Amino acid sequence: MISINKADVSLRAESRLTERSQTTIPAAIRDALHLKPGEIIEYSLLSGGRVLMSRQEEVQDDPVVSQFLTFLEHDMKKNPQHLQSVPPAFWAGIKAITAGVEVDLDAPLTDD
Repeated sequence: MISINKADVSLRAESRLTERSQTTIPAAIRDALHLKPGEIIEYSLLSGGRVLMSRQEEVQDDPVVSQFLTFLEHDMKKNPQHLQSVPPAFWAGIKAITAGVEVDLDAPLTDD
């Protein structure tokens, strides 16, 4: 269980929920977290009904993946003769195993 020591709290603020269950983050909190429009806020529900709100940190690129993608890019430019189109039978197989599966590309990823 995470407990919050009142001595650790450097700033408190409150806001009210609208009829649509929305709220405005108080300016003092926005300033303290350096929040800008469009940034993502993360909420963590603690036991006892407390909520921690934090600015979501920017996700760092995986250096191994970045290096591999750079390698692929250079290899494709250097050896375009190695590039091949995907065979139609491959696409047919993909369509067969995904038939009836609907995907919302804008939906957030879940742990499932």
